[in-house]
Amino acid sequence: MPEQSSPLDLPEGDPFGPHNLPYGVFSTPDRPEDRRVGVRIGNHVLDAGAAAHALGSPYAGLLAQPSLTPLLAAGRTAWSDVRRALTAWVTVPAHRPDIEPLLHPVDEVTLHLPYEVADYVDFYASEHHATNVGQMFRPDGDALTPNWKHLPIGYHGRSGTVVVSGTDVVRPSGQRKAPTDPAPVFGPSVKLDIEAEVGFLVGVPSAHGTPVPLAGFREHVFGLFLLNDWSARDLQAWEYVPLGPFLGKSFATSVSAWVTPLEALDAARTEPPARDVPLLPYLDDSGEEEHGGFDIRITVEINGQAVSEPPFATMYWTAAQQLAHMTVNGASLRTGDLYGSGTVSGPETAQRGSLLELTWNGRDPLELPEGKRTFLEDGDTVTLTAWAPGPHGTRVGLGDVTGRIVTAP
Repeated sequence: MPEQSSPLDLPEGDPFGPHNLPYGVFSTPDRPEDRRVGVRIGNHVLDAGAAAHALGSPYAGLLAQPSLTPLLAAGRTAWSDVRRALTAWVTVPAHRPDIEPLLHPVDEVTLHLPYEVADYVDFYASEHHATNVGQMFRPDGDALTPNWKHLPIGYHGRSGTVVVSGTDVVRPSGQRKAPTDPAPVFGPSVKLDIEAEVGFLVGVPSAHGTPVPLAGFREHVFGLFLLNDWSARDLQAWEYVPLGPFLGKSFATSVSAWVTPLEALDAARTEPPARDVPLLPYLDDSGEEEHGGFDIRITVEINGQAVSEPPFATMYWTAAQQLAHMTVNGASLRTGDLYGSGTVSGPETAQRGSLLELTWNGRDPLELPEGKRTFLEDGDTVTLTAWAPGPHGTRVGLGDVTGRIVTAP
């Protein structure tokens, strides 16, 4: 009888190999209430807490938890030490008898929101996206607002409506008013959209009143994940002057169930686009030792059909600059804070990260197998996937974030 292969014997090039090891929280059908920290390896999830106990690891207290929050708060040294231990557990043959019984097929577990969300901030960091939006809505003026190249523009979102991938999204209702309407009307949004983004998860908090410099990014940010900032464009258009987005954004933000640690993305670091406006010292990253950008390739699918491939490497503002700006006034960080990059869009039409841009606000419908789309219809499913370059020519998979639109009540 041929020897049965191990789940740890992965095919060459698997994007969830030992070079990746993203974290999540899962439960199994036989223990549905028992949420556990898991680490993805190939097509399986390792029960990280049980593995730590089985191997007598000092990190059992961080990993045998129902949430990533204790690990997030433990800090950079602990993050590196735990990652080093996990790598040994899944690669050293002597550990296999202890590790293999603790592996669960990923398609047989339930994945949960892996951390308690503290605050949520969303940015507007793509020059291509901001230019497209400006050209649409200010055709006779400057596409970019005067402040855009001086600071990373952002707004506070609603942490209570951050949901894990796979959660249905109820079509939001609110006030909307077309330019030709004499008065606003109330009802379900008819311009429901997506925003393909990358999110960043804060681990270590900061003191109130103490800004976090650019060099502090790795000390505070644990990892990143895919994010879809659902947007009701018609609600947003009517409400956003003068204080910015509110109900058009706050109804749902979908995040991936997997958080990829920053250490897994060292090979994906890249130089951000050239800046043509001098930056104030707290945002000037020209002297930083480490490139602030990430070469992440995103794919947007609607009902299984790829419609866009936004390149994260084109983002004008980096995650480190966003963190520095977010705290420069003394605002503190908390464990579980997350912030979104803003819509990722590249210079080409097929690289736009929102339907607003892809259809030019409905002027140019997308052709899908089931019919034309300007904005999302009830029953549509949107999936974002992504990968980044890994060490030695590998790929780092960022998993996916998916959501299905359901009818407004």
